[in-house]
Amino acid sequence: MKAFPIPVVALGPGTQTEDEHLDYLPMPKDMDTYRAPMLPEPEEIAGRAAAREALVQVLALLDQAADGGAGGQVSLQALPSEDRQLINQVMGEGEASAIVREESSSLEVRIQESVFAGVWRLMTFSDGALVDDVVEVGPVPALLRVVAEEDAEREYRPWLGPLPPNVQNAPLLVDEVRDQVARWQPGHTSHVINLTLLPVTPEDIGFLDHQLGTGRVLLLSRGYGNCRISNTRLPHCWRVVYYNSMDKVILNTVEVVDMPEVAMAAPEDLRDSHERLSDVLGYLEQS
Repeated sequence: MKAFPIPVVALGPGTQTEDEHLDYLPMPKDMDTYRAPMLPEPEEIAGRAAAREALVQVLALLDQAADGGAGGQVSLQALPSEDRQLINQVMGEGEASAIVREESSSLEVRIQESVFAGVWRLMTFSDGALVDDVVEVGPVPALLRVVAEEDAEREYRPWLGPLPPNVQNAPLLVDEVRDQVARWQPGHTSHVINLTLLPVTPEDIGFLDHQLGTGRVLLLSRGYGNCRISNTRLPHCWRVVYYNSMDKVILNTVEVVDMPEVAMAAPEDLRDSHERLSDVLGYLEQS
């Protein structure tokens, strides 16, 4: 699993000094694209019937999801190690990964999108030992929505004392976010607050994050540059921060939405994944 090395930092008007010349922030230079998995020779995978059956089930779920269905999961926990190794080779590692941790236990779910967009690997660990292993098909793993909803239901105490030094505009932003959260209904478009374009100080950003709270979901997407997505303690409220290839913040936002669009595989992605996995299965059938 890939690490999460990128810190959240503030960047926007009021946080930089004036200069006499224009110094543009470098934009992302690299973009992840689909690369077919490196598969072994057909004779090397003879007898891996359990792995093939699991992949056939994944293909069937992709067929459902591409037509607007709910998708679903395929368990890999009971597969022999050789079959699971073949699954690992076929799935590879895509551009998105996530971690969900339990606050009161050692339980941790590591999520990795495969090279097939919308096909996710969810591995659950307890005290470092693997206790569950599934492949899930869908725009985004259902666990992320469930945990975000649970986090929003927990008690959260707002700031009641005097404002910290240099906190200027954050209280107004907190009021705007809470108002949008109260108004949000299923089907509403995303309400985005672009902190990069606002006159906020680093202390404003810190105060805002403290008021919104931090949930248990942390997702990193590496499509074009990098994007770090985390849930807050408010319902349907997310922190979405974009970085360029030099790990400099280029866009810092708060989104009020069911799930940020950047975190999800689009319907056309699921259709492409169905076609590509079908080609892989055709190759495996040669053995």
